[in-house]
Amino acid sequence: MSSDPRTIRSIAVTAEDAVSAYEASERSAADPVLRVTPPFAGRMRARLHVGEPDDSGAIHIPPAGLFDSDRLPAYPEPAETEAEIRADPDGTYSTERHHERHVERVNEWRARAAEAFVDTVEIETPDGRHAVAVKVLGS
Repeated sequence: MSSDPRTIRSIAVTAEDAVSAYEASERSAADPVLRVTPPFAGRMRARLHVGEPDDSGAIHIPPAGLFDSDRLPAYPEPAETEAEIRADPDGTYSTERHHERHVERVNEWRARAAEAFVDTVEIETPDGRHAVAVKVLGS
């Protein structure tokens, strides 16, 4: 164990934490990160964290950095879901149907996002950037 974050070779993150953090960072005013706290070792766990950086020496990883932007689908917008329902000649629009369909679209997006992780990410250290492997749990 070390106070030097350059000791880290890989981080483990749950797919659910990373996808939730990304979704929150894109859809709300929240600023979630995946946080790795000292003491540091070769393999570390990154956990969902919302809050300001502190003087603990923790490493904060922006969730967008964990995803391959070329493989990450666009987040479904409610207006797009509404237009899809209204364009369906075999269905009628209702608020309930809109809500149900949008929940389905978001769940589909979350499943596809869980398949778009990068293999490595660079973390900020006091001495510059340091590349670490990303290990996804629960995907």
